[in-house]
Amino acid sequence: MRLPSSIFVSVSLFTAETTAALYLSSTYRSDGDQIWQGLTLLFTLVTSVLVQLTLTFIHRDLSRDRPLVLLLHILQLGPIVRCLEAFCIYGSVGRVEEPYVSITRKRQMPRGGQSEEVERQVGQAEGKLFTHRAAFARTSVIQAFLGSAPQLTLQLYICVLQQGVSIGRGTLMVISLLSIVYGALRCNILAIKIKYDDYEVDVRPAAYLCIFLWRSFEIATRVTVLVLFSSVLQLWILPVVLLNFFLFFLYPWVLFWQSHSPFPENIEKTLTRVGTTIVLCLLTFLYAGINMFCWSAVQLKLNDPDLINKSQNWYRMAVYYMLRFVENASLLLLWYIYKTDFYRFICSPLLVLQLLVAYAMAIFFMLVFYQFCHPCRKLFSSNMTQGLWDCSALLCLVCYAPDGDAISPIEKAGLDPLAPDPTPHTETANDTTRAWCVWEAVAIEEGERRHSQL
Repeated sequence: MRLPSSIFVSVSLFTAETTAALYLSSTYRSDGDQIWQGLTLLFTLVTSVLVQLTLTFIHRDLSRDRPLVLLLHILQLGPIVRCLEAFCIYGSVGRVEEPYVSITRKRQMPRGGQSEEVERQVGQAEGKLFTHRAAFARTSVIQAFLGSAPQLTLQLYICVLQQGVSIGRGTLMVISLLSIVYGALRCNILAIKIKYDDYEVDVRPAAYLCIFLWRSFEIATRVTVLVLFSSVLQLWILPVVLLNFFLFFLYPWVLFWQSHSPFPENIEKTLTRVGTTIVLCLLTFLYAGINMFCWSAVQLKLNDPDLINKSQNWYRMAVYYMLRFVENASLLLLWYIYKTDFYRFICSPLLVLQLLVAYAMAIFFMLVFYQFCHPCRKLFSSNMTQGLWDCSALLCLVCYAPDGDAISPIEKAGLDPLAPDPTPHTETANDTTRAWCVWEAVAIEEGERRHSQL
């Protein structure tokens, strides 16, 4: 049984960020900055309350007779108590005989085109630890993108306005950035385990390193771009943020409406339709908060019983990063045009270039992760390079055929670019040949169409 180190990291980041935020708010109060004090406390306390509610909801404490635990959650000490409880369970393993065990079946990664099913016994203590890990994985994501990300953006904006970084503010910014990166990492691992629940998933250190670098460059660049833009165009930052947020908030609901599926009722048996609606709104709210700063590895699908889209859609990811890169470049261009004399001591073109290169580095480490370090890459219906190649081919077809005639070769070839392939991917030669056939068909039809026009 593995040591619950992820729980310790989550609680450590939660405690450190809350302590640093409370100290910094006290300094703002002593300096008379009531607005900065209020916003700093707001992002800290709201996230803390959401973390307590999430832990209570996952562990079902409201239906159990545990008044002391509920009182500690009200006092905002729930994560610390849960962490101590998890380590007590881990320390008691082997000392007390398990009254019963359950048997789980997992499939191993395919080797030589075959996958074997392995049975293993899971004791009651290990099951409790699994629940604790799952709960803290979700609270880490909530803390990262509903608390740490707005907190980091706020503190960096204050640094720009005051032209300085104090020790307390710098400490809080570093902890917030680590919290966001860790939350994004947990989101990636959570998405892998949900999508490939039938398989034994072994995430290696190289994969953790690639995800950490990918998310660090992506989030740091995004926050810096938003702060720079808001420092010169304060009134326009609100439409940009609201447009981003509502697009991602409404996107899962639009897909759900188009599917004509019944309203999901199996989230929690004790919830009414109103409670289910509130939970789904909070879930899409979190989804929009994640996509505001980085790509969400967990894609919502409200018409699915698990509420998660388990297919690997390279096209949606490629479109997201292309549009996000264009948006960041546009915001930086507007900042460069309207920048004030405040930035006269820095080399503005070099800063713009550094930020664009940093975002390109994030995309590079993302490609490395999916191409070489993903623990379930053998199960992909197509590899990352092939998916991006097909996506670029589709974009070229749209560009060169405004009347939509050039899309017909794909339909004739029987290809659905967005349809997932349920069979494990073992060879890419057939996919490459199919792509070349599509390109050849497109070229022939395009030539015939232009010849007929002449």
